[in-house]
Amino acid sequence: MNDTVSIGSSPRRIRQNNIVAALQTIYAHRSLSRADLARKLGMNRSSSGEIVAELTEGGFVQESDESGKQRLEHSRAGRPGIMLELVPDAAFFVGIEIGVEHISAAVVDLSAEVRACRKIAFDTPSSTVEEAVAQGVELIVGEMTKGMIGRCKGLGISAPAHIRPNGIVTLAPIIGWRDVSLKEIGQSAFQAAVPAAVPIAVENDANAFAIGDSYRHGVSGVTLFLLMETGVGGGIMIDGKLFRGGHGLAGEIGHTLVPGSGGQKFEQLIGREVLIRQYREAIGRKHVDLQEFLGDVHDRVPAAVNIAETWSRHLAYALLQACRLLDPDRIVLGGSVASLYPMVAARVAVHMSEGQNIPFPMPEIVVDDDAEFGSAFGAACMLHQRFLSLESEEFGGEDGAPIQSATS
Repeated sequence: MNDTVSIGSSPRRIRQNNIVAALQTIYAHRSLSRADLARKLGMNRSSSGEIVAELTEGGFVQESDESGKQRLEHSRAGRPGIMLELVPDAAFFVGIEIGVEHISAAVVDLSAEVRACRKIAFDTPSSTVEEAVAQGVELIVGEMTKGMIGRCKGLGISAPAHIRPNGIVTLAPIIGWRDVSLKEIGQSAFQAAVPAAVPIAVENDANAFAIGDSYRHGVSGVTLFLLMETGVGGGIMIDGKLFRGGHGLAGEIGHTLVPGSGGQKFEQLIGREVLIRQYREAIGRKHVDLQEFLGDVHDRVPAAVNIAETWSRHLAYALLQACRLLDPDRIVLGGSVASLYPMVAARVAVHMSEGQNIPFPMPEIVVDDDAEFGSAFGAACMLHQRFLSLESEEFGGEDGAPIQSATS
């Protein structure tokens, strides 16, 4: 987020810019003294103080004594100053991921910390869009306190789909959706559960995953994100910005056809279902799930190890193609299948090395900190990001009008 104030053309716009810039700056630094905030904003202490007073009165910023915590690099010697920080409970943001066989959901607070999360099995292809969204809303609202619901400031929904900027799903073959207004359906379902209308945003699941991981770690350079569930979605971040491509489909490596596979796509070779199906066939049991397979790989059960070896070869081939096209600095894996990667990382590296004649630089490959909730977390972060921006209606009141209290 930017540390500088963007000056508008009217007093109202200048005020909104300054408020948003202050919130962004405090969020980015987590804790900041009044003097440091004024310097970051390029404002005098008096003007900065007025902004802080307004945010404090509104319940979005509070003072905290940092004497018992690690001091900032530029803290002065002597008695520590009074530090400013966001009030975590001032606002909450909901994220829902609708997958092929599951729905996950998360709530983050104003500090972008996860305050609640849940995941359930759900057969999305056999359900209507309305049923899937209603289930997701019910799932997470049931985990929220009355105060969290009252201070909810936005809902984000992610799905394995191509989604237009207006919130319409044009195509989602893996779950059977086509030409449906996911945003409108989300608005109806959420308003039925939460009294106040809140902003709604919808996004492709892999893109939401990319946004969430970038929120946690920050990114620079080129990062490729792969969300591996039943299908395999991809997202690309370039210097912290989501790269969508010409039609919003950038990063969709899962739909790439694999030579010599009989016309199969990558997601048909490295997705969740193929692993479970292959292992059930290998051991002659019909009810083995992914966790049992992963456990057997960890325990070096031969049948599981053989399937994991084939998986690592297919993943290496997919990543090599992506590396030659994108030259990423970093590759981040998410989704339930990502749990397999740490157990076969060395084999993936060998296959990638063997797959190129020229020793090109190789990216760092990591698994997301919370791979199974990454997309839901990212969906919530989209609304957190919107709240701390000029798009937010919260801080765009009339000239001189106080900010509405976060507790009202």
